[in-house]
Amino acid sequence: MFTGIIECEGIITRAERVSGGMRLEVYAPEFGRDMAIGDSIAVDGVCLTVVKFIRGAFLTDVSGETLERTTVGSLRQGSKVNLERALRLSDRLGGHLVSGHIDGVGTIQIKQPNGRFTVYQIQAPPEVMTYVVEKGSIAVDGISLTVARVGGGGFTVAVIPQTEAITTLKDKPIGAAVNLEADMLGKYVKRFVALYSGVEDDAPAAGRRGLGDMLREFTEGRDR
Repeated sequence: MFTGIIECEGIITRAERVSGGMRLEVYAPEFGRDMAIGDSIAVDGVCLTVVKFIRGAFLTDVSGETLERTTVGSLRQGSKVNLERALRLSDRLGGHLVSGHIDGVGTIQIKQPNGRFTVYQIQAPPEVMTYVVEKGSIAVDGISLTVARVGGGGFTVAVIPQTEAITTLKDKPIGAAVNLEADMLGKYVKRFVALYSGVEDDAPAAGRRGLGDMLREFTEGRDR
């Protein structure tokens, strides 16, 4: 679990395709001082596991599914990435709860200054927009941001100078792809509402069961 508060940028020093996936080497000497093998790290918002340390860098393995569903597959030697270590239970929650499981890939459509802020308009796939609400939270390449506006198949965010300075957003051109993770609370609310209303929207139509059906099955099984 993460917060979306980026700790630093790392540099990809190796992106090696291996059978069924990729091995990444991320150079971040200060960042890795208190990490251990097996720790979870958010790399551009994608939860990955440290498998080895070498010369101020850490290595992590990326599955084929992750490569298909995120921007990690486009990383090359020299690419910069946002890094965040996993949340401790004693930490302050400065951003919002981020799982590191990407919901979809979006595209930066507009990037323009607005006073001291920079406004980004990001096109997002429908499966992400389902959970996006104005003044709600969303993780963009692992960065916890507040949604300013929603519409036209996307959303806008206003990014403060501090966030731009310590993340890769400042280097992203218009048209760049970004990893998106919607607020997990919205996903649970939608799931619970679907169950309560008797429609499971992620199940095949013929196999959908309502909450009443499941309760009845549970009761019948208990009474046997």
